[in-house]
Amino acid sequence: MTDTAAFSTAVQEAVADALGLDETEVSQSSTLIGDLGAESIDLLDILFRIERKTGVKIQAADIGNHIQGGIPDSEFGDENEIITPVGLAQLKKVMPQIDAEELAGKLPADQVMSLFTVQNLVDLAVLRATVTVSA
Repeated sequence: MTDTAAFSTAVQEAVADALGLDETEVSQSSTLIGDLGAESIDLLDILFRIERKTGVKIQAADIGNHIQGGIPDSEFGDENEIITPVGLAQLKKVMPQIDAEELAGKLPADQVMSLFTVQNLVDLAVLRATVTVSA
């Protein structure tokens, strides 16, 4: 499966099922943690359901690696654990919905996942499927 629309449907269903929500309550722009109330254990369930539906395995660590893009922790966040301009530029690549200017100098590292949307998860699943198919 590498069709983005099919992944979108599969991810939306996985999120709804894992969180006990109706699919109509889960939009592509919904943030997993903030809007939908997912917790870390829910995220594991969501990832398992995505694998069952699509055959694409995504681990929780893969999300962090995708978000951080290989940038070392010391460059991604400053000594106060606020995301740096380098980190924000990476976040904007993988989470295009964010307003990097608004978040500049204000985004704590522990709040990054609160910005991660259903669409961001779809994009990661498609990317992982593409990498798997190419390998």
